[in-house]
Amino acid sequence: MSRPDPFELEITPDLILRAYRAGIFPMAESAGDEDLFWVSPERRGILPLDGLHVSKSLRKSMRRNDYALRIDTDFDAIIDACATMGTDRDSTWINSTIRSVYGELFRRRHCHTVEVWDGTGLVGGLYGLAIGGAFFGESMFHTRTDASKIALVHLVERLKAGGFVLLDTQFLTEHLASLGGIEIKRETYEMLLADALARKGDFGALDRQMET
Repeated sequence: MSRPDPFELEITPDLILRAYRAGIFPMAESAGDEDLFWVSPERRGILPLDGLHVSKSLRKSMRRNDYALRIDTDFDAIIDACATMGTDRDSTWINSTIRSVYGELFRRRHCHTVEVWDGTGLVGGLYGLAIGGAFFGESMFHTRTDASKIALVHLVERLKAGGFVLLDTQFLTEHLASLGGIEIKRETYEMLLADALARKGDFGALDRQMET
């Protein structure tokens, strides 16, 4: 990890996009710390789009069709939920700067949400950035069993339909490993990133395919 000097450039949406294209992403120490630091891990987490593991129990949950999936309808609710402390975390790195900058990226349609709803309640979801043929997953949450996994399965389906070739998870957690996530060296990641950025992914392609 590397920390910016006090005279670093102002954090703007355009700076964030340039950083991701260079293989770097921002984090904060805590929700109350307005500063960000830049991260470029020696080993990067990714989820190969052809390597997603869907367990029998998850398939059963998906077949029940209890939830409604929505795309890009409520960024504020998603980031609020991702930033909420819960039983699976005791802190959050989503601070006011992250909320503001990624909110602007959402309005510019670089940032996207996958939302899992139960009636009028949001019960799971994720958000991340789409640049070229790469999707950079930022955070996910659930308040119902399997809801975040359902969001991830839909994300992978959407990325494959839209010609994306890289799903960056930043770090590899046990949760992501159970779904098929792997770790790769920084040098390997940079090659995959360069290939992905040379492509043109279409996050909305799945919607048009489903309409025909």
